[in-house]
Amino acid sequence: MNEKQNIWLCRHGNRIDFVDPSWKGDDPHLSPDGVQQAKETGARLRGEGIGTIFASPFLRAIETAHHIANALDLSVRIEAGLCEWLNAEWFAQRPILKSLDELIARFPRIDPTHQSLVNPRFPETGDEATERAGEAARQLADQTRGDLLLVGHAHSVMGMATGLLRHPCSAPCHLCGLFKISRSAQREAILEIAGDNSHLSSP
Repeated sequence: MNEKQNIWLCRHGNRIDFVDPSWKGDDPHLSPDGVQQAKETGARLRGEGIGTIFASPFLRAIETAHHIANALDLSVRIEAGLCEWLNAEWFAQRPILKSLDELIARFPRIDPTHQSLVNPRFPETGDEATERAGEAARQLADQTRGDLLLVGHAHSVMGMATGLLRHPCSAPCHLCGLFKISRSAQREAILEIAGDNSHLSSP
């Protein structure tokens, strides 16, 4: 990296099981208001110079990234290292997620050529999930030219921020909340925006 780089982090939008408790499963999609939040986040990020989008392989993060990618006319690359905390108290076994073919059929902006840089193990502790997400964020930023957006989950977004800043980040992580981290050519990172959701009509 030979110039300043802006790394945007975003938590997914509202999920269907948050508004409909009868929905069961390990991989919920966005709720209708979550779709609206994702679209509003895409509108917010227009003109910010983002050139690459990476998303967790969970459906709610891919769907959020898809709507943002529509607004920015970009593709979406799926990175396992940005995934949800694989907490044994939440998941009885490693979550079974949609296949790449299923995802591409639904979200044609997905770039099938990306190979995940970090693959989480199951189960993992909270500290391990934080370190894993931070390592994925650093590797993606190091290997990507220009500004990028990483879409994940509350725990993984905080892990990404912690990994990039090299110290704990304690800002609130709202649904479709945005973080902006600026890195110099020497990889010195500054948190410029922390958990902002002022762009949402229904945060």
